[in-house]
Amino acid sequence: MSKFSEIINQEKPVLVDFFAEWCGPCKMMSPILKEVKDVFQDKVSILKIDVDKNQAIAAKYQVRGVPTLIIYKEGKQVWRQSGVVQKNELVSILNRFS
Repeated sequence: MSKFSEIINQEKPVLVDFFAEWCGPCKMMSPILKEVKDVFQDKVSILKIDVDKNQAIAAKYQVRGVPTLIIYKEGKQVWRQSGVVQKNELVSILNRFS
């Protein structure tokens, strides 16, 4: 848990993808996140959290559905959405915070 806190406290935006192996829409997010990573390179961190393996973190951040995407900047949640988010939308949202 403390490692997660360290990661989301970075100056650069951190996009956290809360997902589950059994979740169809979560599988759709993977290639989208890869494309987003290609756009931003090192300007943005992308972290995938398996809710089944990390139930304490999911509970702490009130993740009830997957996929849930949350953007943190310096430890503060600045954006959150559940469901699949398309690449162009994610890029424009991240541009506001990077």
